Amino acid sequence: MSIITAGTGSSNPIVITGNTDGTLVLKTNDTGGGGTTAVTLDTSQNATFVGKVASASSLILASNGTTTAVTIDTAQSLNLSGAYTEAVVAIGNSSTSKTLSLASGTFQTVTMTGNCTFTMPTAVAGKSFILIVSTGSGGFSGTFTSVKWPANTAPTLTTTASRWDILSFFSDGTNWYGAFQQAYQ
Repeated sequence: MSIITAGTGSSNPIVITGNTDGTLVLKTNDTGGGGTTAVTLDTSQNATFVGKVASASSLILASNGTTTAVTIDTAQSLNLSGAYTEAVVAIGNSSTSKTLSLASGTFQTVTMTGNCTFTMPTAVAGKSFILIVSTGSGGFSGTFTSVKWPANTAPTLTTTASRWDILSFFSDGTNWYGAFQQAYQ
């Protein structure tokens, strides 16, 4: 059984509980005896979380191409428990400049095709993402705007062709902090 909860408190958060028999139960957690709605799922397919808790107060769930909007209280936190897989977003070739965006996802890949300046997204407390950099044909450099690196030393991207560098970023709301591992074959 897996459970997804959207916070607690007086805002009537939604609790989503998936049972092994293929039933998804949607229930408001209020003291007034909130209702329960059962939704049948095809358990032979993988349900995918394709949305986010947004200012529009909606959470989008998808299975087999069908989407359903569920209204939740965005002032509450969203906790995921159970197995899930994060989608990999290929953001293409680097060219000479690339603005990074987390709108499509937080696990991204890029192929170096030129010396590139990467512009970081707006720093939001608690945000993090991973960028896997393919060196492509090799010999290209990359710089990242507004990132604090260990020992105040930014990495030099691997210049050998057909290698991968893994860069991890997290934010405290003011700054992006970066860590790196390099030259995977």
